Amino acid sequence: MKSLNPAAQSIPVSAIHTMTEQAYEYDAINLSQGFPSFTPPKALTDRLNEVAHGGPNQYAISYGAANFREALTAKVNRFTGLSYHPDKNVVVTSGCTEALLVAIFTVVAPGDKVVVFDPCYENYVPDIRMAGAEPIFVKLNPPEFTFDADELERACAKPGVKALILNNPHNPTGRVFTREELETIATIVERHDLYVITDEVYEHIVYAPSKHIYFSTLPGMYERTIMCSSLSETFSITGWRLGYLYAPEDLAFVAKRVHERFTNSASAPLMEAAVAGLMFPDAYYDALKATYTAKRRLFCNGLAALGISFVPPQGTFYVLCDISGFGLGTDVHFSQELARRVGVAGVPGSYFFQHEEMRYIRFHFAQEDRILNDALERMVPAKRLLE
Repeated sequence: MKSLNPAAQSIPVSAIHTMTEQAYEYDAINLSQGFPSFTPPKALTDRLNEVAHGGPNQYAISYGAANFREALTAKVNRFTGLSYHPDKNVVVTSGCTEALLVAIFTVVAPGDKVVVFDPCYENYVPDIRMAGAEPIFVKLNPPEFTFDADELERACAKPGVKALILNNPHNPTGRVFTREELETIATIVERHDLYVITDEVYEHIVYAPSKHIYFSTLPGMYERTIMCSSLSETFSITGWRLGYLYAPEDLAFVAKRVHERFTNSASAPLMEAAVAGLMFPDAYYDALKATYTAKRRLFCNGLAALGISFVPPQGTFYVLCDISGFGLGTDVHFSQELARRVGVAGVPGSYFFQHEEMRYIRFHFAQEDRILNDALERMVPAKRLLE
């Protein structure tokens, strides 16, 4: 038999999905795969019930149903102060996962290079390599996970660099980049004429005093930014797979063609139902932030009481815990034993790092309080069992 696509063969097995499977196998609390355990807002589920009987049930326009795109752009313009147009600047995708893939294939050609902060979400590197490009890594330095501007400058100055991927708020570290850091990035990418692909899926889950700043709102960045996000985390509907990207008209035009060849169109009934959520007032987003602020406090206070070191998240619903004091070998082994012997599943941090880093495990706290308390209670004997 002839050989398969090398880029496809080199795609690693998802650590997040692997640990989710182990959670099921060992009946462990799943704090690995980041999907909320609570129900979506009632307005969305009520509208979905109506749509199930009345439609639409056929293909939507490939780049998104008109009323959904109108609601999306009204929302993003409200939060950014920009003027995205529903027909010219938005493409609806199957989750932010596809939005990022579409964005990469829109701007990156075989032989190009793409700058990525390290650590990073597990999809970025395989996506870049599937596009025939090469990732160039810039380290985020623990424990604050800041970057060195000179290192970023050197990376962006390399021959063949076409784009930079910016995840903010950042998964897995929970870091929210400051305005000064974003302005540094903007200065460098403008100097080297790079596109910026942003992953801003946690845009509404940010903890005071940190503030989320949309990269495309910085001077000169609208023209070179493809902003990717989704409704998954904002409305607790990860299974609805409603993502989207915003871009200048010339980039969005190409992104529409790429998206058509990947998935053709997002789910028509789910888009129709989700319009209700996009109409929510600012009070909804304030309540969302308050909910996750309380969950962060509950879980992180519990970790501190157990004597488990962690990096306080400024955004997202993830927390990186330092397991170097447990003396149980690699983070992979630790995670497997934690799921098997303690009944709590997290993701080995090394799967997010490109350099060798095996002292972290990532947990998510997008769970009901009773589940978080149960997980913390299960971890009380963790040191005795795992040392």
